[in-house]
Amino acid sequence: MLENISLSLPDSSFVVLLGKNGSGKSTLLKILSGILPYEKGAVSIDNRDLNQFSPKERSRMLGYLPQHFRMVFPFSVEEVVMTGRAAHVAFRPGKKDRAMVREAMERSGIIHLRNRPFTEISGGEQQLARIARVLSQAPSRILLDEPATHLDLFNQARVLGLLEELVDSGLTVVAVLHDPNAAFVYEDHFVLLKDGKRYAIEAHQQPWDETVLQHVYDIPLECVPYRDRALVAPALHNPVKHRNNPDPKKHGPPFGQGTARSSPARHIGAKLAHGGVSSFQCRLCPALERWIN
Repeated sequence: MLENISLSLPDSSFVVLLGKNGSGKSTLLKILSGILPYEKGAVSIDNRDLNQFSPKERSRMLGYLPQHFRMVFPFSVEEVVMTGRAAHVAFRPGKKDRAMVREAMERSGIIHLRNRPFTEISGGEQQLARIARVLSQAPSRILLDEPATHLDLFNQARVLGLLEELVDSGLTVVAVLHDPNAAFVYEDHFVLLKDGKRYAIEAHQQPWDETVLQHVYDIPLECVPYRDRALVAPALHNPVKHRNNPDPKKHGPPFGQGTARSSPARHIGAKLAHGGVSSFQCRLCPALERWIN
């Protein structure tokens, strides 16, 4: 449920929606794409109400990457990307459509996968193929729900860098990102959501300020300066050095370094008992239970 959200997305900008799970990010993106109807208010593009556009007009203007995508049949990667051209094809894909699909796959770094079944490639590769599918539409505005999901660090940088290039070429990109650090490194416009409402930032504040993010995410955070901004991490209650050098009186000797009269199994049992879950574990491993006892 979204309440009293008002925003204007400038052309040729990269806008990121940030907030906790369930804060309304995906809902807002679906409303902006026209997939989810709204009860009150209005969504307009170029001073024209979104509901006045036909489905084909909307597909040519808006590219949308949903959070979830399931492919049952083993279509090739190229065929999946080609479905992004549906709004432009009358009967069958032509030379221009195939060229657009090839360019989208090259820019997404998956041209070598074009003949592979979509259902047999990795989750990260599937995500890149889905992004290529959106690019093949050649829309003027792209809405992406978690585009960095399933991607390793290399491909995250590749995709976010690609989106920056699209913005530089005149496109408008709106993306939901769960990692605020990735947002602060690559983007300039931010919309913070909390409990279905837009979180207002005061004039003297920045989106990467510690106090702002702690209110948005409801968790103690620590911010580290990065260039003219900051990167954020959860505040640790137990410093790393204490975990690396535990007190043997409280935690016992390190695993595998018990006394000569004690076996590793007894240390396992002691740790399980200390955590209050030894009975559960022993039911799964009756032989271990007899050894410990």
